[in-house]
Amino acid sequence: MTSSVPSPALRMGTAAGRGTLLAAVLASGMVFLDTTVVNVALPKLGQDLGANVADLQWTINGYLLTLAAFVLLGGSLGDRFGRRRVFLIGVFWFTAASVLCGLAQGTGTLIAARIVQGAGGALLTPGSLSVLQASFHPDDRGRAIGAWAGLSGVSTALGPFIGGWLIDTLSWRWIFFLNLPIAVLVVLAAMRWVPESRDENASRTHGPGRTRRRFDVAGAVLGALALAGVTYALIDAPARGFASAPVLIAALVGVVAAVTFVLLERRRGDTAMLPTGLFSSRLFSVLNVFTVVVYAALGGFTFFFAVYLQNVVEWSAFRTGIALLPMTVLLLVGSARAGAMSARIGPRLPLAVGPVIAAVGLLLLRGVGPGASYWTDVLPGVLLFGLGLTLVVAPLTASVLAAVQDRFSGVASGFNNAASRAGGLLAVAALPLLVGLSGSGYEQKAELTDAFRGALAWCAGLLLAGAVLALVLVHRPPREAPPSQPCHSMPAATPPKENRPSGA
Repeated sequence: MTSSVPSPALRMGTAAGRGTLLAAVLASGMVFLDTTVVNVALPKLGQDLGANVADLQWTINGYLLTLAAFVLLGGSLGDRFGRRRVFLIGVFWFTAASVLCGLAQGTGTLIAARIVQGAGGALLTPGSLSVLQASFHPDDRGRAIGAWAGLSGVSTALGPFIGGWLIDTLSWRWIFFLNLPIAVLVVLAAMRWVPESRDENASRTHGPGRTRRRFDVAGAVLGALALAGVTYALIDAPARGFASAPVLIAALVGVVAAVTFVLLERRRGDTAMLPTGLFSSRLFSVLNVFTVVVYAALGGFTFFFAVYLQNVVEWSAFRTGIALLPMTVLLLVGSARAGAMSARIGPRLPLAVGPVIAAVGLLLLRGVGPGASYWTDVLPGVLLFGLGLTLVVAPLTASVLAAVQDRFSGVASGFNNAASRAGGLLAVAALPLLVGLSGSGYEQKAELTDAFRGALAWCAGLLLAGAVLALVLVHRPPREAPPSQPCHSMPAATPPKENRPSGA
């Protein structure tokens, strides 16, 4: 049983309640913004810093790597040392790294800063939701989390407008500097209104109240090494060759770290950061494989689409950002309805049909080329892709939570969030290799066009594979969780489980 110290009971209509909600929404909005808008900045950023394809991949993946690897650890830190304290540390950390990103004069510095920024996001993301969960009166908790999800979605929807305008009018650097004034507001609101809370049992190492979840630094580090090794091997292989020593060593480190992680978590049982007993639920295991596959398609699409529209179709960053807006709006307004439908008919049909619709949208977008019309060439595909994702996100979140016991709902939500980010990370690492894009190829129209069309075909294939997986192996959970908003940090109201969102 979780005990908060003190035992706050904020109400939605009070100044403290509104201030706490404001802090959580603005903080999570920073993370969501930097998850989506950086894709739009890649062409200008690459041109300014002389980046190659691998540099662009690491600009995205450095952030996703630490965010995915440490998000579970970030939640545990808040439970043990104080949710507001860790939340504020995450805000300072994320903001300082954002400033370093904006000041970077080379790709090496930028990638390092993005890696640090992702680690800060891993502290901030789970904290924004756990603060609401722990601070609000039970009667108002659902309203607070719902408002957080909706307002966070609005902030994500505004990202393409603000980010694209900043990139075109000032510089790509300002998408990072924008976090500074937002962070000031978050800190002021948190210091003034957010109460401190923690899980008393998380601090106990002995006695009957001992917590089941350990402070698993080793597990988090091994998970990061596994993702980093595989990612490095995939990104570096085109330049160095598959048989080169750095690529082979990186791949070996990744595989060994992954195996060691599984063995370590299995040995620790229910006390592990990721209790392997969760995977005794076939539904939970299948849903997380489904998550990786679908979010790999999403991550690969958004990486290639933003660069392609600017470097081949020759649209501005602002227009490119707006091109994806319908997808965000559909997720924002349709996720609750999709969740309610899933609660009535079960998740199998939405999870099978949604990826098929999204795949059709991607296949339509393969025909986009120079001189393309937004209304007839781009919008139909984006709408179908967004509609497909809308059918998937909320049912997936609810089904993941319903597939495990209530006491594991937090870690299950966190792992599924990490799985979604890992899917995007692996897609951005692997797709350029699969379609033969490397070096400065993203600046060559013919080479980028071939790569773009090949990448979208791969992404459509991933979505269809997810549909088959859902149709064959997904069934109605023994109990249904209430419909929730999007849970993954995706260009939408998401995120998060971030959704419960879950924290994107």
